[in-house]
Amino acid sequence: MRLVRDELPEECMEITDETAEPIDERGDSLEPEQLRPSSEQPDGVEEPDDSTDESATESVDAGALEALLLSTHHPLTAGRLAELLGISGTKGARAAIKELNAQYESTGRSFRIEPVAGGFQLLTLPKFGEYLKKLHQKEIDAKLTKAALETLAIIAYKQPILRADVEAIRGVACGETIRSLMEKHLVKIAGRAEEPGRPILYGTTKRFLELFGLNTLKDLPQPDATRKEG
Repeated sequence: MRLVRDELPEECMEITDETAEPIDERGDSLEPEQLRPSSEQPDGVEEPDDSTDESATESVDAGALEALLLSTHHPLTAGRLAELLGISGTKGARAAIKELNAQYESTGRSFRIEPVAGGFQLLTLPKFGEYLKKLHQKEIDAKLTKAALETLAIIAYKQPILRADVEAIRGVACGETIRSLMEKHLVKIAGRAEEPGRPILYGTTKRFLELFGLNTLKDLPQPDATRKEG
């Protein structure tokens, strides 16, 4: 099941800490730039649109594009879609996505093509979340415990963060929980702190963005802003 972004657990929206380090909006490590290969794309960042004006008029088989998105469990970037569709740029693919979404809306379909983790994916609309939750509740419960969700929420909002800081917020040891989240590819090592012992910093992965239907970490719910407006 693909969770929609409005279904982020309530625990995620309750995590606040004024003194925590700011989140890297790219969802990537804050290690020095020289440690990342120049060709690597940070998590949740779409590749630039390098298409030409001619590509905007290229004929794109919308049905084929829809079939590609239906047949994958992971987001496909505009560049990858263009490659699979045999077109020279990404504008044609983006135009086809816009056209398909217009069709879905006009015919009252239950899903849309949404930007997720730097690519595009078919997701159900938030209003159908409760039905899907009932269908997949056992699967969700088996994947993430309450402790895992709390730990994941802290890491998501405070990354890059030390295990000691996670434990200070939760008030319990989190070593096994963090290890479990890493095995599920939701948490990764995001570097090492510039302090004695060089302790490990943790952050979320691209898989985390996919699971919760987020395009970048900027899309995380911001409870403080909501409360101030109220």
